[in-house]
Amino acid sequence: MNIAGQFPRYAPAMESDPNAGTLSLTHVRDFLSRQWRFIVLVTGLALIVGVAYLAITPSRYTAQADMIIDTKRITWTQSELATENHPVEDPAVESEIETTKSEKVALTVIRQLHLNEDPEFVGTGSGLKQHIFSLLGLTSGPQSEPSNDEIMRRTLGALKDNLRVTRLGRSYIEQIAYTSRDREKAATIANAFADAYIDDQLQAKFEATHRASVWLEQRIGELRQQASDAYKAVQDFKSANSIIIGVDGKLASEVELDQLGVALAKARADTSQARAKLDRIARVLEQRNDKESFGIPDPVVTDALSNPVITKLRQQFLDDQNRESEWSARYGADHQAARNLRAEMAALQRAIWDEISRIAESYKSELQIAKSQEESIDKRMMDVFQQSGSTRQSQVRLRELETAANTYRNIYETFLSRFTQSVQQQSFPSTEARVVTVASPPRAPSSPKTTLTLALAVVCGFGLGIMLAYTREQMNRQIHTRAQLEGLLGIGCLAVLPAVAGKRPPLRKHGAPRDSGAFREISEVAPFSATAEALRYIKVAIDLHPAGGKVVGIVSALPGEGKTTVAASFAAFVAKSGSRVLLIDADLRNPSMTNTLGYANAPGLLDMVADKSSFDDLVITDTEYKFDFLPSSTRIKPSNSSDILNSPAMRQMLKAAKNDYDYVLVDLPPILPVVDVKAAAHLFDAFVLVVEWGSTSSDEILKAVSASSIVSERLLGAVLNKADEAVMRRFEGYSDRSYHYYTNEKIPSEVV
Repeated sequence: MNIAGQFPRYAPAMESDPNAGTLSLTHVRDFLSRQWRFIVLVTGLALIVGVAYLAITPSRYTAQADMIIDTKRITWTQSELATENHPVEDPAVESEIETTKSEKVALTVIRQLHLNEDPEFVGTGSGLKQHIFSLLGLTSGPQSEPSNDEIMRRTLGALKDNLRVTRLGRSYIEQIAYTSRDREKAATIANAFADAYIDDQLQAKFEATHRASVWLEQRIGELRQQASDAYKAVQDFKSANSIIIGVDGKLASEVELDQLGVALAKARADTSQARAKLDRIARVLEQRNDKESFGIPDPVVTDALSNPVITKLRQQFLDDQNRESEWSARYGADHQAARNLRAEMAALQRAIWDEISRIAESYKSELQIAKSQEESIDKRMMDVFQQSGSTRQSQVRLRELETAANTYRNIYETFLSRFTQSVQQQSFPSTEARVVTVASPPRAPSSPKTTLTLALAVVCGFGLGIMLAYTREQMNRQIHTRAQLEGLLGIGCLAVLPAVAGKRPPLRKHGAPRDSGAFREISEVAPFSATAEALRYIKVAIDLHPAGGKVVGIVSALPGEGKTTVAASFAAFVAKSGSRVLLIDADLRNPSMTNTLGYANAPGLLDMVADKSSFDDLVITDTEYKFDFLPSSTRIKPSNSSDILNSPAMRQMLKAAKNDYDYVLVDLPPILPVVDVKAAAHLFDAFVLVVEWGSTSSDEILKAVSASSIVSERLLGAVLNKADEAVMRRFEGYSDRSYHYYTNEKIPSEVV
């Protein structure tokens, strides 16, 4: 299976969990355990900034005055009395609040309290910048003498900046709050704004009523004359056209036309009904046949159905018809009695038709009478309509004159009433605005708030610390947990090998002692330690390989990740269990394993390929670690190392060793610096990738594995090497707790 193009993108520790996409308390706990020092540092810095702010910010005091605002302002356009209640809307309340903060009211306060001469408003000011300069004994620059207008504008700006007018809930009360460095001054200015607003409302009402009175007095005279002229025109028009209006306001001709209209409608309905009855009985008479037959008519006409004569004749006819049928069936149709019955039936039939004809004649008479009545009413209606035509035209003009007269009269009465109200308001102006709570000097400063500032500093610092810590983890591309490595490669992490002695010692140089360094530490670990159990995981993974992977290449992405130490330690560990193990140093350019084991001067792999030396002559049986070792030459660094590894001699040697040994472990060069692994990858049954904990980036690991499709297909697993157990516990709660179970040793408190 080729997994080179299937590796998921690297995710940090909190996103590499199988429950990725959900943030559990465990994730939060692990994140805080890893980054708490950094978060505390950022929080401390934020707290220091908050303390510095409190130290350099001057104390300020806020005084508040509560006032009921005047939302019932009377103008000349209102017809209600000033004492009546008006519904108050939110826009009206907001308008009064803006009036309280207006420039006109503020200028009144400035003139009353002489604030344009106060250093707090026109001096260096009380801003944070000026306060810092004063603390440091510095000046903000040369000062020029400002003009009176500039002083007033500066005072007005400072006054508005420290003023706050708000509405208390949905009530009619507004709260005037002013903030100053002097507590007495804050209360004085807050009360001055309330008084200035009330004076402004009184003055505004007085001016409005005065202007309305002057204008209304002139307008009332004009309206009085217009109303009188309009009424006189109405009376003159009635006299000239002899118009008499009834109690209900209608002309006599109009009343008669209404009555004639109702009578005409009734007459037309009667005519339609008579015509319908006549048409129906006429259709019945058309059924009459001069020929001798024994059918009788069945007229669906009300009078015909309810006529007793027709009803009696029909019943007698039906009785005779039944007897005739019976006798004809019994004695024959030519019997004298049957013929007599038929003659009697014919006579009855003629009598029924004669009676229906008589009813038809009566219907004709009714139709003629209805037509005559309809024509008479219609003629009279036309005469009345023609007679009243000229009167209706005059009535239209009369109504126009009456409407104009009523309009002028109503306007005159309205203006007269408003003029009276305006005169009363001018003589006694009043306002509903009044102070309900007088501002008093505050006892404690309103700013800066020490507790709130420090709390915000801690909260902001903590939040900023978390964000920075999260960003720090997101930008970290190194591998710190099993989950990260498994999520990156899509395969299991076979083992985690801790760093030896709390540090990562480099491989020994040429000529180092054979049992020194990390190899000695790992190879001599206790059989039930965490390191030994990690090596067992590698052994089990190789044993369970489906293709029987005996020839295993130990690779890494970069040099120095510890693949040589892992290969040698694993070989020694497996050899102790009695397995036949062949360890090969195939890193021709840097044969660090040969140097580590102390066989720097021995012939090796290069001699087998170049000089055709026998494998049996070159292999070395290590008496201490019980494995066979094929070293690499340390004297020559061949430039064609990939050709040597891919040579037929190498292929034959591995094939033969596969039959003779239980495990063939090959220490290969790092993948990224050289091409050797890619060239010889087909010779190996499986690969184990060694990754240095906290050093190798995820991009380098992906690039190394995807460099060869064979490596990605045969990759058995990965080993996380040189892990810092203390730091790793903060990432994923890693510990040796399970291994202490086998040794019956006490678990350290920091592990628990």
